Amino acid sequence: MEQPAHGGEPAGAAGDAAEALDRPLPEGVRRRVVALVSDAFGGLTVAELPGPLRQYARFTPSRRAKFAGTAMAAALESDPVFRQRIGERFKEAQPELARAVESGAPPAAVDPVDVAAAAYVLRPTGWVKLVAAAGEEAQRADAERADEAGRRELERLREEVAAAKERGRSETEQLRHDLEAARKEAESLHRKLRSAQSDVKRGEAALRRTRAEMDTAKAEAAARVSAAESESRRLKARLGEVESALEASRRAAREGRSVEDMRLRLLLDTVLDAAQGLRRELALPPASVHPADTVDAVQPGRMSPKDIAARALSETDPALLDQLLALPQAHLVVDGYNVTKTGYPTMPLEKQRLRLLGGLSALAARSGAEITCVFDGAELAAPVLLAPPRGVRVLFSKPGITADELIRQLVRAEPPGRPVVVVSTDREVADGVAKSGARPVASALLLKRLSRTS
Repeated sequence: MEQPAHGGEPAGAAGDAAEALDRPLPEGVRRRVVALVSDAFGGLTVAELPGPLRQYARFTPSRRAKFAGTAMAAALESDPVFRQRIGERFKEAQPELARAVESGAPPAAVDPVDVAAAAYVLRPTGWVKLVAAAGEEAQRADAERADEAGRRELERLREEVAAAKERGRSETEQLRHDLEAARKEAESLHRKLRSAQSDVKRGEAALRRTRAEMDTAKAEAAARVSAAESESRRLKARLGEVESALEASRRAAREGRSVEDMRLRLLLDTVLDAAQGLRRELALPPASVHPADTVDAVQPGRMSPKDIAARALSETDPALLDQLLALPQAHLVVDGYNVTKTGYPTMPLEKQRLRLLGGLSALAARSGAEITCVFDGAELAAPVLLAPPRGVRVLFSKPGITADELIRQLVRAEPPGRPVVVVSTDREVADGVAKSGARPVASALLLKRLSRTS
């Protein structure tokens, strides 16, 4: 097909000019026309494009439609050659629609907007009517869509109004319930307030009665204090008289007792001199053997003891032990493992023995009492290497004999009348030695005394 040079009038241009739109293109038709031009744009060379559109030659169809839509519509309207070239590209792309539009009988199934856009580009005879009819159809469709959207919006608004009314009724009912509850709560608070006011009034009356009673009690107490002070002064005077009489009695007693003391002292000196003379006359050797030495037991260095269970603690005053050891010829018998298991049970047995014997040695040096420490030696598996400290006798029980039995033997070996103190928390041991005349004390007492010594 021969095409004129750019800017010339093609054949049929006068016929196109005879037909013209009396109103702007409908917006939907305009957008479709711009889309058609943008799609056909890529099939043209730069030389075939109008000058204002050449800068968009390298754009994609979507970008051309976005940025060059107005320029393409203006060029399509004002440049017949450009419009003819776009029409030819359209015929190649959609030949059936192009032929139907040019014949003036577009198919009814085609979108009126596509028909109007094709007629606007191709400009066949009667194209203005096609564009106008398509525009009216599009406007009618838009109006119908707008009416449908309006109906849907109206229905939605009606539903919202109904829901709002329902919410209003629900909220109104809830407010009525809340108001009724608040009214009941206010009535309850008023009743509580009246009850509290009554309680306050009763409390004030009780307070006034209490104050009156307190005033009466104060007056009675003041009277009693005055009477007590008078009685105290009388008793003080009487006490002075009694103290004077007691002092006179003491002076008389001292004067009488001095004569008796002199006679008793003279008799005691006579007996002591006689005893010393009898000892020299009989040539008695000093006592080197004690009763505890006669008890059969295992000596240190022969066997090692096994652990025994710890006993219960007993809280006592260490001063009691000092008083007992201060007695003449006192003998302190210690249940060794009972004491160590009470005081320091987590230490090894050897260190338990050494710690206890060290404390007993210091106690023996301070008190001068005879001290025997007994350990349970039943089922000994190896010799026990132990050097007894100075002033402390160390004994282990023989196999088959417990330390408790050995302690009872030691107590029974002592002569009646000698003060024997047994340290053990074992109740059976304490009861047994008490029957033999010994004094039992708790292990905790000895531990406290040794801690004070150390």
